[in-house]
Amino acid sequence: MRSMLWQDTKATLRPSPRREGRQNRLKGALGRGTLEKEKPPIFGMIQRCGQVVIQMLANVRQVTIESLIKATVLPGTLIYTDEYGINARLDQWGYGHKSVNYGSGEYARDEDGDGFYEVHVNTMEGFWPLLRSWLRPHRGISQEKLPFYLGFFEFVHNVGKRGKALLHSLIELLVE
Repeated sequence: MRSMLWQDTKATLRPSPRREGRQNRLKGALGRGTLEKEKPPIFGMIQRCGQVVIQMLANVRQVTIESLIKATVLPGTLIYTDEYGINARLDQWGYGHKSVNYGSGEYARDEDGDGFYEVHVNTMEGFWPLLRSWLRPHRGISQEKLPFYLGFFEFVHNVGKRGKALLHSLIELLVE
């Protein structure tokens, strides 16, 4: 079916030329990224209305994720995730765990009926576009330098300041 475009106020419909998709898109291997594939996975955790932790990982195995979570999150904390299988062991590791199921179209859930959808991962999902747009001008970042870019962006996000105030915070950190 061809798309139609209104041409004038007489409501004459004329088919518009079909627009082809982007021809130069990146053609990468399917599946999860790894360092070996030169598509390193970035793991992120964010406290609602709070601090973020982002780190480049060698892989996305449970043993890799477990050590990072245990080093960052206090035991007993309630963690909200998507349905990705790696999160299934959070209960066994001593954390509360609730998830949304993107596969079935669930992006947020109101568990207690108060009209507030408390189970969601929108905070972290909203963070990724910020990181991508910040990294985009720095095209071709090597895997060796990517952790430094991630660390700086994490610092900037967590300080919550911009411009000269950010510079002051950075100098304070360096002087300590």
